[in-house]
Amino acid sequence: MTATTFGQYQPLRSAAGSESPNLCITAHLGGRKGTVRHGARWHANGQMNATILPYLLSCVILPDMDEKRELLRHALATLAYRAARALEGAPNHFAGYDGAGRLPVQILAHMGDLMDWSLSTAMGQERWHTTQPRGWAAEQQRFFQSLQAFDAFLATGGPLQAPVERLFQGPVADALTHVGQLAMLRRLAGSPIRGENFFVASIAAGQVGAEQPPPVKTF
Repeated sequence: MTATTFGQYQPLRSAAGSESPNLCITAHLGGRKGTVRHGARWHANGQMNATILPYLLSCVILPDMDEKRELLRHALATLAYRAARALEGAPNHFAGYDGAGRLPVQILAHMGDLMDWSLSTAMGQERWHTTQPRGWAAEQQRFFQSLQAFDAFLATGGPLQAPVERLFQGPVADALTHVGQLAMLRRLAGSPIRGENFFVASIAAGQVGAEQPPPVKTF
């Protein structure tokens, strides 16, 4: 990183009001507003200690987009967790339950298509493909594989060719809606899922596979 000028900056403070040397500061670096993670010392008047300048120039700048990207990754982890809950323990005949419009296996295939579409859009190669449903187990595997591929792309930090907000409001929110449909169909088919307090669930960015932590609190 080349030397650049510094604009506004200030140390972050803990809840007790004391400066925390292990948190981060916000600065304008090279015209880009971002977060610089680095332990830093400050004079009592709030001016930056000149001795940290060489360190700041070698720090990693985390632009504001990273926060949105991480929130989207958490949304994908939430989708994975809730989908796993809606799918686990489903009897074999559930895939073909025809009591309310589309079959569960058709909904699941569509969810896989949504994740494929998400990835292609994020990469700037938007493509939609409607998949003909295969077996129930195969569609479960494809959905989580597609979800993992999308999350893996986000984790690389590569440039996104679509706004994070639109990726969430479109395919991701759509997939979450379909998870709710599957949960409803489970009840209609006579094999309801357990109620759960999702606020305390063990959900974390990057945790997007079919294997999920057990519920923390069920009811």
